[in-house]
Amino acid sequence: MATQKKKGGRVTPKGGNKPEHHFGHHDPSVNASSRYTPPVPVYEKHSAPWVPVLMFVLLGLGALVILFYYLGFVPGGRSNWYLAAGLFSLLGGLYTATKYH
Repeated sequence: MATQKKKGGRVTPKGGNKPEHHFGHHDPSVNASSRYTPPVPVYEKHSAPWVPVLMFVLLGLGALVILFYYLGFVPGGRSNWYLAAGLFSLLGGLYTATKYH
C-alpha cells in the first residue's frame, strides 16, 4: 500500500487571525497573549521635590562628617563610627541620586 503525500497548502484560514480587543487594550495590533508591555507614561517618571533635597543633604552631611573626623572636630574622640556614618550618608546620597528623574 503506497502512502499519499500531501501537497502544499494553507494551514490557517485565509485572512489570518484578526486582533481582538482584550482587557481594555487600546492598540488593536496587540493580542492579549502577547508579551507587549506598554511604556510608562511620562507623568509617572517625575520625582517628588524632596528627592534632590534629600540627595544633597545626605551628600553634604556625609562629606562634612568625614572632613570633621579628619580635622579632629568630632565630639567624643576619634571613633570609626564617625567614618561609617559619613560613608553611609554618602552612599545614601548616591543611591538617592540614582532614583531622581
